[in-house]
Amino acid sequence: MQSILHLASSSSLLLSESPAIRLDNTRLSISLVLSLVVLIFLVTVVKLHPFISLLCASLVVGIGSGLGPVSTLASFTSEFGNTMGSVGILIGLGAMIGKVLMDTGATDQVVNTLVAKSSPATIAWIMALIGALIGLPMFFEVGLVILVPVIILVARRTQLPLMRVAIPTLAGLSIMHACVPPHPGPLAALSQFKETGNVGLTMMVGIPFALITLMLVGPLFSKIASRWVPIEAPTDFLAKSEEASKEESKLPSFSLSVSCILLPAILMLLTSVFEIVNPGFKNRTDSFAQTINFIGNPVMALAISLIVSMLVLKVASGISWKTVNDSLGASLPAVAGILLIVGAGGGFKGVLVSTGIGKIIGTFVEHSNISIFLLGWIIAAFVRIATGSATVSILTTAGILSNAMSMMHASPMATTLLVIAIGAGSIFLSHLNDAGFWLIKEYFGLSVGETLKTWSILECLLSVVVLVLVMITSIFVPIAG
Repeated sequence: MQSILHLASSSSLLLSESPAIRLDNTRLSISLVLSLVVLIFLVTVVKLHPFISLLCASLVVGIGSGLGPVSTLASFTSEFGNTMGSVGILIGLGAMIGKVLMDTGATDQVVNTLVAKSSPATIAWIMALIGALIGLPMFFEVGLVILVPVIILVARRTQLPLMRVAIPTLAGLSIMHACVPPHPGPLAALSQFKETGNVGLTMMVGIPFALITLMLVGPLFSKIASRWVPIEAPTDFLAKSEEASKEESKLPSFSLSVSCILLPAILMLLTSVFEIVNPGFKNRTDSFAQTINFIGNPVMALAISLIVSMLVLKVASGISWKTVNDSLGASLPAVAGILLIVGAGGGFKGVLVSTGIGKIIGTFVEHSNISIFLLGWIIAAFVRIATGSATVSILTTAGILSNAMSMMHASPMATTLLVIAIGAGSIFLSHLNDAGFWLIKEYFGLSVGETLKTWSILECLLSVVVLVLVMITSIFVPIAG
């Protein structure tokens, strides 16, 4: 919050050529802070849906800054459409892939195989890997529903404390959700940085960052968490846990299942790899380059992966085509709310740009000593703590800083680091206003205090370690392209 107040108080000094300019800049800064207060109040106190809350915050900042109600609404709806056009398709396809993997048993095969090959000494590391693999194509909540019975079953079979198994798995799910496309948060942030945002590059950097963080935090913190909260797996879920262990003869092979999980990432990384090896590859017009750029485009990469997964997993699992096809429609209701929130976040950013607030923030960043990566993390963490929503946190922060990155002519790598820093801030300190907090509490039969000592601290550790990795990397990466 201090950074936001500092921004509001200092912005009028940064652009102080005349009293009129000082007045305008002060008005814009006050409108920005007021819109954030309104957003946080509506989400946390009124419990209003984030889509409506973001719309109201956009009206506050637009009208308050003098843009006018009609122009404010026009900016909001225009950027809402642009954001949905670039992100909505990806979120929809990603949800479909996750559902197909789940319904065909591919995720069960991966879990069963890795758990079977583990021992009590290595189980924490294996569960961390499982969490990351399942978390790569699936939303956090979906992955959690799939893995809770597995966590409980593994804890009972190995006779390990519940937290020794649960914490690494949750760490894998959470860190992928925060740092790696095609999850909604990173995708939405990239959509705010249209000039330099690159999905493939963000995956190329985000996946190693996520895995390093996971290995440093997940298994190691699970030792501490299991001492702080030395509970056994609840017996209520035992029946469900046993049910999750299907007959292997009905499941796709392990290699095929892993291939389908990793295929979207591999295709999306193609273009970025060729661009690194041969700068200017994206602009080439020869057939080879056009083919690679086509299949490496995030929309086509996800579409190809979806079709391939449907065909090969249908054959391997022996289920009917109708069942596979029904999975597509069944996956969409769960992401309808996410799509509206992401679109509204884009609309909020559009209003900020139209009011000129982005220029003030850009000037503030240029004239201050604070790193834009640290600033992004701080703002995202503040909004996350206040609202309890990682998605709202990412969208708000990316919208605030998007124009600053344009003013600095940021390079694609700098944009990638900022997106990851914002994603890290968006998971900091999950507590009582976060739906995920209550899911973890209820699924594992924890008290509020036990959930704070395990899940909440885990999220803080993941967030801070990713920030440290971003700050270290930023030393070697020039911001300007």
